[in-house]
Amino acid sequence: MPVYLDYNSTTPLEDSVIDAIKTALQDEWGNPSSKHTYGNVARSSIEKARRSIAQMINGRDKDIIFTSGGTEANNVAIFSAVQSYNNWARKQKNVNNKKPHVITTDVEHDAILLPLQHLKSKGEIDVTYVSAAPTGCINVMDVISKIKPTTCMITIMLANNETGVIMPIGELARSINEANQERVKKDLFKILFHTDAAQAIGKVPVDVNEIKVDYLTIVGHKFYGPRIGCIYARDVEGDTPLYPIIFGGGQERGFRPGTENTAMIAGLGKAAELVTENLDEYMEHFFSMKEYLMHTLRDNFGSNVVFNCHDKDVKALPNTCNISFRGTSLTGGEILEKCERIVASIGAACHSQNKPSAILMASGVPSELARTAIRLSIGRGTSKEDIETAVADLKQAVNSHKN
Repeated sequence: MPVYLDYNSTTPLEDSVIDAIKTALQDEWGNPSSKHTYGNVARSSIEKARRSIAQMINGRDKDIIFTSGGTEANNVAIFSAVQSYNNWARKQKNVNNKKPHVITTDVEHDAILLPLQHLKSKGEIDVTYVSAAPTGCINVMDVISKIKPTTCMITIMLANNETGVIMPIGELARSINEANQERVKKDLFKILFHTDAAQAIGKVPVDVNEIKVDYLTIVGHKFYGPRIGCIYARDVEGDTPLYPIIFGGGQERGFRPGTENTAMIAGLGKAAELVTENLDEYMEHFFSMKEYLMHTLRDNFGSNVVFNCHDKDVKALPNTCNISFRGTSLTGGEILEKCERIVASIGAACHSQNKPSAILMASGVPSELARTAIRLSIGRGTSKEDIETAVADLKQAVNSHKN
């Protein structure tokens, strides 16, 4: 059997998640908007899942809006912030039709970068990209220093999908709040803060009352749930604007029209329950296996293995290990092609597997190391035997070009 080490790309469904989906397909098939027994059963299932997801992030269930996945959730947050600014600007006499400004980083996922590029190409927004430090982490003051009078949103991921680096979102939120207090005095637009938590949830604690974001993206298939997601919007019916990007019926209180996918929502709710109940156990396993993976790699490759963005002063996901190899002419993609057992990637699944990662190079990794990089991400069931097999497989692949 292959050794799967690509859990940051996607995870399998837990058995209890599959059971929840099956039950919903069989017994909760009514239209949730229908005011009869079958609709009530489906609607009850959806609201139970909403409560479970809210509990997982210590939020309020009414601030959870279901979406098709993380990409849609990110788009909703971005477009809502821009529309809210434009609505506000039309009522102001001193704005002079200046475009809304968004701050992000150069290590974000394409589900953030491409919507921003789209809006910028249409002349609808200005964008500032903050560079990560050589550690792969962003500096809070680098972000705050880029704020303009027209800034409407700051969007920065909670944990990087390739390097595993955890960004200082809580600290940044406190600084944004201080900036907003001053902006109120000057009649400026309140900066909305969004984080894509796709890679963090299910691996580390995520508490919206600690990190104080306005929007947070949740993606089911990153924590053993189905391929749907949701967006958390703090006080969505009050202080935090949320506008639909598709139009139709009044489902999800009009924030996300379309008949809800009850079965997948039920599965997402069950996946959230598992995280709430077992996160400490999951983290302990991840930490243990990552430490064993790094130890085994060092034993087999010595100084020829480099751990990218691995810095004692920077927090990182307990399951993610991004490595490069010295002394080989092979790219990371070519190494993986020569592997017989290991299943992994060089970065995000939606990117080319034969080009150096732009995320790594933006994180300060030299191009000669970025070209040989491989991302190894550990799952809940990864064993020491899996790691030993994977490292042996990598060793034969790296050495194969010398034969």
